[in-house]
Amino acid sequence: MDLRIFTEPQQGATYDDLLAVARAAEDLGYDAFFRSDHYLHMSGDGRPGPTDAWTTLAGLARDTSRIRLGTLVTSAPFRLPGPLAVTVAGVDQMSGGRVELGLGAGWFEAEHHAFGIPFPPLRERFDRLEEQLAVITGMWSAPEGSEYDHDGSNYPVSGHPALVRTTQPGGVPIVVGGAGKRRTPSLAARYAAEFNVPFSSVDDTARLFERVDTVCDEHGRDPLSLVHSAAQVLCVGKDEATLRRRAEAIGRDVAELRANGVAGTPEEVRERAGRLAEAGASRLYLQVLDLHDLDHLADAHAALTA
Repeated sequence: MDLRIFTEPQQGATYDDLLAVARAAEDLGYDAFFRSDHYLHMSGDGRPGPTDAWTTLAGLARDTSRIRLGTLVTSAPFRLPGPLAVTVAGVDQMSGGRVELGLGAGWFEAEHHAFGIPFPPLRERFDRLEEQLAVITGMWSAPEGSEYDHDGSNYPVSGHPALVRTTQPGGVPIVVGGAGKRRTPSLAARYAAEFNVPFSSVDDTARLFERVDTVCDEHGRDPLSLVHSAAQVLCVGKDEATLRRRAEAIGRDVAELRANGVAGTPEEVRERAGRLAEAGASRLYLQVLDLHDLDHLADAHAALTA
């Protein structure tokens, strides 16, 4: 199982904080470093202030050498698809082809209001997400020497020169995820390299994987061509005192973490990861909320690779 570190910098982190985590993850042998794409904190005071996801990843593209980089997930309402296609392709070039794009419809209404970003109703957000996926992948894959057009109601494109190129052949891998019953699995089947189930029980994760596999079949896509992944909060301790300390540092209850995350003793986190693998996950995003406890990353990697 691929192991990936997933961070929430909107809760309070500098670029140097993120770089330290990314480099530690790279040195320890993790497969990837991902971050959320948020500007507004969800608890605490958010100090020292927000950072932009793609600005951060551009820096990490130059300051790391092996680890893959991406968002889980970029909010479609934050950016227009054409400029986003250029930005992501540029970061992919800067990284030597190590970038992935998680893209979603957006959900945090207060954040949109706080930063002056329109927040349309859910159906319209999904309409816009669908068009963004079409435009971004269309721009990346348009044959050289051609022009790309898109006849869309939200993002019409005409006369776009086929010059937006990623280092990775065919474009940057796209991650689509969530628990939506209809449109989410359809978008994953049509556009994504990976389908992600965030913060769900093992049984619900298995059910959502089964649903996206069925939708892949309906779209004529081999379900085995779609990576299945899960995201879970991480909290591991070699003893109960360490576990309690790490839980308290992120404001969570140990019993709740054990029930809902990859949490507990090394044996318990291995057991949880094994159950997720049996459910169909070949990739696991470990949500790290205390970015200053780098020993936590080492303990988790040791536990999950033992």
